Amino acid sequence: MDRTSWAERIPAVKSKADLVYESLYNAIAQGGLRPGERINMDELARRFGISKIPIREAVKRLESDGLLVSRMHAGITVTPIDVAEMRGVFLAREAIEALVAQLAAERMDDARLAELESIQRAMHDALAAGALEKMAELNSRFHRTLARSAGYRVLHDLTGQLLLTIRRYRITVPMGDRDWRSVVAEHDVIVDALRRRDPVAAADAVRAHIGSQAVHEVECAF
Repeated sequence: MDRTSWAERIPAVKSKADLVYESLYNAIAQGGLRPGERINMDELARRFGISKIPIREAVKRLESDGLLVSRMHAGITVTPIDVAEMRGVFLAREAIEALVAQLAAERMDDARLAELESIQRAMHDALAAGALEKMAELNSRFHRTLARSAGYRVLHDLTGQLLLTIRRYRITVPMGDRDWRSVVAEHDVIVDALRRRDPVAAADAVRAHIGSQAVHEVECAF
């Protein structure tokens, strides 16, 4: 018997703090908790039916993630969106995701390509059905899956952090049907380059995609 096999049989058990963290994280990402909204730990403890200890632990993790901020006299609030900083967020996305796409094209296998194509079909279907409320989550899944294909956890984590910032920004500046059509069309170009395993074309397609989104979403806000 392999000396580590016993550990692999133990199922992962999430702590109360983990569950609170995930609940708050999702609420922030999806707009249930909006930028600037105050977090009341007593209320959360009552709502979850637990003590404040795991609540505090989850809140500290979210502060470390930059999603919550603690200020004297203001308490703990959801971190506001700084529109001026969004230019930097898109610049970072363009640089990181272009590298991600290049590496993904070099390492792409049939299973991961099929996963990306499935997400892309779901985006087309949601768009055709007018189900725009599904688009943000599908878009995040597309880019996270692409980032996993690059083969480096740090690139996946950085992509996830930037995507969350963009997603929170889009809660305050919603995207319409025309906006999502542009996103889906740009994704099609990325997927085509990945099918051809062309790293240069994939990186160029991502740069064009992120650049297009930056012009529309950030420049129009000023």
